[in-house]
Amino acid sequence: MFHTLSWVAWLIAAAVPAFTLRNPLYLALVLGAAWLVYTALGRTSPIGYSWGTFARIGFLFLALAVPFNALSNHIGQIVLFRLPANWPIIGGPITLEATIAGAVNGLGLLTILIVFAAFNAVVDHYQLLRATPPFLFPAGVVVSIAITFVPQMVLSAREIHQAQRIRGHRFRGVRDLLPLVMPLLANALERAIQLAETMEARGFGRIAAPFSRRQAMTIQLATLIGLLSLLTGLSMLAYLPGYRLWGRVLTIAGVGGLLGVFGVQGRQVHRTRYRQSAWHWQDTVIALSCALVLTALIVARLTAPSRLAYNPFPPGPLLPPFNLPVGAALLLLALPALLSDRGQGAGGRME
Repeated sequence: MFHTLSWVAWLIAAAVPAFTLRNPLYLALVLGAAWLVYTALGRTSPIGYSWGTFARIGFLFLALAVPFNALSNHIGQIVLFRLPANWPIIGGPITLEATIAGAVNGLGLLTILIVFAAFNAVVDHYQLLRATPPFLFPAGVVVSIAITFVPQMVLSAREIHQAQRIRGHRFRGVRDLLPLVMPLLANALERAIQLAETMEARGFGRIAAPFSRRQAMTIQLATLIGLLSLLTGLSMLAYLPGYRLWGRVLTIAGVGGLLGVFGVQGRQVHRTRYRQSAWHWQDTVIALSCALVLTALIVARLTAPSRLAYNPFPPGPLLPPFNLPVGAALLLLALPALLSDRGQGAGGRME
């Protein structure tokens, strides 16, 4: 399989258009690429079974977004039907433009969920945790546990459901869910206790050489100064056009100061690795393709932003615009699926 950092690059390249674009054509390309990646690489992963849960949640959001936007937004020229005007909120014309806008918003939510579900199914969470910077290691552990929480719950629920059906239990309504919910809660609590005991036994959060009180106060003060400098610089860039130079200087100084503080804090975390992850030429190809996707989006945003945006309401066009170079670049997100026959499974390769 591919290196963890190449999967992180893929996630960034897929999440940026999913979060920033509301053009259904581009979202469909990202959604299709994520589905191909999961189909080629995620089916063999134990966590990949949670894909269906994320997909159902996404389609639920899509199904709710369409009527909600159509009933609450009465702007548009193409009227599908009318509700009595005296009805609060939903009364008035139901337009095609509002329906399309709701579908686009729901498609955006579905795409975001599918992208993260595909990443969750293909990445090796242990390698992802090892790739976390030292100063973010405790937060990385928490994020790793949070990422695997839903897939583990889905797997446990499926196993308990099968076990109860073998025992003769039939799930016919809400009242019949008690034999499923109670073992699921007990299993989750037992797993949480075992995880806490394991982390405690391995000394999680302990520091071999902790900072002195003066050093800790200095680090906290430096962090506060860095955050204030960053906040002041960004505020100048946003609200004071005449002080852009000072805004850039304060922003750069704030970022540099925070990185320095993080570097000092990272020295307190000592980690060892049994084996290093191998970086292959396929990882280089994926990283370059992800960089190309982000570059195409930035260039299109600077040169032709109207080809990226979509607004079905008048005076905008009802049909979404399409930028061919951006669409071709988004197709590169499916490249891991094409290179998957050279992989070795769903985890990070080791040599």
